[in-house]
This record gives sequence, structure tokens and C-alpha cells, in this order.
Amino acid sequence: MKLKLTDIPGEVIDHYNLRELATPEGYVYCEVTKGMYGLPQAGIIAQELLEQRLGEHGYYQSKIVNGFWKHKTRPICFCLVVDDFAVKYVNRADVDHLINTIRKYYPMTVDEEATKYIGLTIQWDYTNRKAHIHMPGYLDKAFVRFKHDKPMKIQNSPYPHVPPSYGAKIQYVEDEHDSPLLSKEDTKYIQAVTGTLLYYARAVDPTILPALSAIATEQAKPTQETMKRVKQLLDYCSTQEEAMITYNASKMILAVHSDAGYANEKKSRSRAGGHFFLSNDEQFPPNNGAILTVATIIKAVMSSAAEAELGAAYINAKEAVYLRQILDEMGHPQPRTPFQTDNTTAEGVINKRIQPKRTKAMDMRFHWLRDREAQGQFKIYWRPGGTNLADYFTKHHAPAHHANVRAEFLTRVRDLADARQTKNSKHKIATLQGCVRQTSIQGLAQRILAKRENLNFPQKVCREISISLFS
Repeated sequence: MKLKLTDIPGEVIDHYNLRELATPEGYVYCEVTKGMYGLPQAGIIAQELLEQRLGEHGYYQSKIVNGFWKHKTRPICFCLVVDDFAVKYVNRADVDHLINTIRKYYPMTVDEEATKYIGLTIQWDYTNRKAHIHMPGYLDKAFVRFKHDKPMKIQNSPYPHVPPSYGAKIQYVEDEHDSPLLSKEDTKYIQAVTGTLLYYARAVDPTILPALSAIATEQAKPTQETMKRVKQLLDYCSTQEEAMITYNASKMILAVHSDAGYANEKKSRSRAGGHFFLSNDEQFPPNNGAILTVATIIKAVMSSAAEAELGAAYINAKEAVYLRQILDEMGHPQPRTPFQTDNTTAEGVINKRIQPKRTKAMDMRFHWLRDREAQGQFKIYWRPGGTNLADYFTKHHAPAHHANVRAEFLTRVRDLADARQTKNSKHKIATLQGCVRQTSIQGLAQRILAKRENLNFPQKVCREISISLFS
């Protein structure tokens, strides 16, 4: 590297006698022996050196999937992110070969249990064939950094809900607020919160992605109203249970749910949502932990709900094409990817059962989707909206809906919900909400039933009291 002598501090020049080493033009040449953070060339130099060293032992990087490595003869592969290796192997001798190869050139540590990777904590349940992924302590550090205190009341909605106007022929979006702009410090605060929570959302908690997407559209010029929404999002994260995603063992067949919310964002924009998971090769693949979640605002203004659904299908299908390539590189060949939508017009257009005439704005999208369907990459089918899991990421729902649907995507809440459902079926104890404690009502009911003979109520009335309290 060539450095100009005038760019080097005087004390450094005196300490290393750089004037004696400088050229007549006033430059000093130095050799770089380690990576330099911030230097654009450092990454590619380290990458090429790694390829050269591992290539001598039969390892090579996929030309399609960056960061995915395989061996020419051994059944072993690994994913490399910066300096973290996640290795999938069959024989112990193969992984020992990889470890010994890397140790020739780099200092390293080995986690035999594979419990940590790129900030994720992984718990393997080999008995039940499940893997649980979460990030304990990540939000606690974020709350300390952003000086956010946990509220007394549970917040079940990450973003303000705009209730529909029942009976109205036209549903209007929320009006834009004229609240004052924030200072530079507050603007940086909002941007920091958005960036910190985005990694957490993409890793383990997709339920906050629609809120982050809406806030991100305002973070360039945020207002006081934007700050309120950021505080509400932090309240939601601090009062909900720790997010954890469970992946069940499957045939590694990619499945997609696609949906759209028509004209429900500012400036007449529509929102696209997608739920990607790995399942079995069935007609209607059962749900599994999300490997990718799409919650984005469609840039173009859609002219109809069908066009919005088609635009969402176009966005999700483009993501699915790359995921199919990744799975194929990993050794999991894919059949037609089951692709679910809840719009009959969009499904009919893609499957050529409906021939559009005046839809020039839709031409590129539906022709691309038709082309991919004709190539045998997708099996696009229709099912009712209640079964479409992508609907959750297309709207800003009411708090009650968040509380009910969150269990479909996060494990710990789902386990509690299943336990509560089992308990209800056996003991018929209702889940009470509000300020009344469940235990206090149960105790009161038990005391009433214990003293039933001493009361002047008929047997039928007492039976009705027990049903109203326990069912």
C-alpha cells in the first residue's frame, strides 16, 4: 500500500522514522499482512486467499449461491458468513478433514453442538426432530441502548391499527399527519431502532416486519408521530414473550403463501406479504417455521385488488426462484413449488383460465409468472383467505388479531396456546382477559361449589353457575 507522508500524523512519522523510508515524491510503501476493516479490497483479498487454500484440498464455492461451499468427493458442505462456518456432514472423517484443513492456515474454535451461529442460538431436539432458534438477550441490550423502559400494560399491537369503516363502499387509507419534524438526534435514534430490530425480525420475529416496513418509509424525514409509532413498537417487543422459531424435520420442499393488501398504505400504495417455509410434498403442505418472510410495500400504484395480488405473487415468486436454487445446491431437488394465493382472478390469470384484455400494467407480471409456471417451477393454487398465512404481513391488524395469530409463527406462544387449548378441553376453564386474575375467579368458583349445599339455590341454578365460571 502507498501512503502519502503528509497524511500521516507527525508523532507516527517520528516514532517509525518514516522520513528515511519515504520516496522523493513523499510516499511510504507498506505491506498489509492482516485484514483492514473499512478497506474495500480487504474482503475480496481474504476471499480469494481462502478459495486458493481450500481449493488445494478439494473444496470449492458454489457459482450460484455465494458463501455456500462443497467438496468434490466428500458428502460435506458448509455455509460461510464472514468468519463463521455452519457445517453439514455425514461422516466424522469428513468434518475432521475440514477442521484440519482450516487449522493449517487460521486459528479457530469448534462448537461440536452447533449452538451458536451469526448471533443465533440453536437448540437441537433430535428426539422430536426439531430445531429451535432464538436470540436471548438481544432485545434486552437494545432496550438499554435506546433507554426504553418496559411499560406496565401489555402492548399486543406493534403498529397503530386503522379500523375498517363497516358499511362504507370505499375504504380510505389513514390520513397523513402534519406533525413537526424531528431533530437530527431523534432521526438517528429512529434509524438505529429500525436497523437493530430489522435483524431481529428477519432472524426470529417476523411479526414486526410490517411495522418496520411502514416506519422505514418515514425514517428519512420522521415526525413526532413517527416517534410515537417507534415507541409503540418498542413497547410491543418489550412486553411480548421471547421470540423463538421452531423448524420441524420435513422433506425440505419449499412452499409459499402469497397475499396482498390493496391500497392500504400511504400514497395509494399496496402491501405485499409472503410466508416461505419448508414442508412435505403434499397437496396442501403443513406449516413450518419461516425461512423467509416478505412484508414490503409495492412501489407501483396498483389499479385493482387482482393486480395487487398479482404484483405480490410476482415479488414472492422471484424470491422463491432463488430459494429453489439454494435448496438444489444443498442436495434437495425441488418439484413444482406449491404457491398459494387467495385471489381467484390472479390464480386464473397465471394458470391461463382467465384471459385479461385491458391489463397492460399487469402484462410483465403475469407473463413472467406464466413463463415460470410453464417451466414447471410453480404449482399455483387457490385456497380461502383464512388459510393464507401471508395475510398477516399485508395489514396493520388489531391487537386481538396479533395476540391470536402470533402463535402461528412463533414457537413459545404456540406451545402455550396448545397447552391452554388442551387444558380447556379437559377442564373447560376459559381464558379470562382484563384486570381480573384467572386464579382468583377459579378460587371463587371452587368456594361457591364447595358451599353449594348451604345455599338456597336450586340444583339447576348451581349447575348453571358452574358452567358460566368454568366453560
